[in-house]
Amino acid sequence: MFMKRILVTGGAGFIGSHLCERLLDQGHEVLCVDNFYTGTRRNVGRLLDNPNFELMRHDVTFPLFVEVDEIYNLACPASPIHYQYDPVQTTKTSVHGAINMLGLAKRRRAKIFQASTSEVYGDPTVHPQVEEYWGNVNPIGFRSCYDEGKRCAETLFFDYHRQHKLRIKVARIFNTYGPRMHPNDGRVVSNFVVQALKGEPITLYGDGEQTRSFCYVDDLVEGFLRLMATGDDVTGPINLGNPGEFTIKQLAETVIELTGSKSKIEYRPLPQDDPRQRKPDISKAKTILDWQPTIQLQEGVGRTIAYFDELLASGEA
Repeated sequence: MFMKRILVTGGAGFIGSHLCERLLDQGHEVLCVDNFYTGTRRNVGRLLDNPNFELMRHDVTFPLFVEVDEIYNLACPASPIHYQYDPVQTTKTSVHGAINMLGLAKRRRAKIFQASTSEVYGDPTVHPQVEEYWGNVNPIGFRSCYDEGKRCAETLFFDYHRQHKLRIKVARIFNTYGPRMHPNDGRVVSNFVVQALKGEPITLYGDGEQTRSFCYVDDLVEGFLRLMATGDDVTGPINLGNPGEFTIKQLAETVIELTGSKSKIEYRPLPQDDPRQRKPDISKAKTILDWQPTIQLQEGVGRTIAYFDELLASGEA
């Protein structure tokens, strides 16, 4: 494998920082671009002394002119709290960001990866979700800035592929968790872990019977790398997630057990358009990428608890 210069947008975020590490471990040069809306310098602090790593503050809603061989476009807030705070900016990040990164890829003839999402399936009527399913998305709801923004980004990627012969890879990410999640991002794993460690009530929305499939971040990044390494005939979209399905109540009980917390579960109303079921069909990932998750929920949650325990002890959360 020869050294490539690789751009990672959103590279100081939760998933992006893990991806930057893996790319550096493979011997590549990495240009990490982030506007630090949800990403932090702390996430990439250990990489700053690496001569092959460069950190740039930049917002992808503005064009970027750099020389790169490959692009991973991860820039966009992914938690409801963050993407609903400024929904117009969220849509701009997905749509204008995609246009700007695709324009850069076109100029440089670079291969480009889009981090899409299971949210393109909305509140699904097909279970588990296959890539051929078109989704059930409310286009005017509170979540639509993220859902529709990512759907439009996929449209742009495939139109650039068809019109300009751009080499694209599109992954649809299902619920991911692990170290470096934002402690206040409102997602269930980080919420439950922080609440349990603080001895606060575990806030569970709805009856807790809605399901999610949780994929540990290391497994997800491995899927990214395998998809990017495929031939130009493989474009995706390909589901990347863990098909192990758990209720939100089961997750809360697992976190309480692993932390030894005395926290009680507190039920609250379910937010608008919150999906009742979410589970990926990963047949394509298994067949095309020879990929499937290897880290079980108990192990992954245990690692995540250790990270947040250290973060809380340091006073940084």
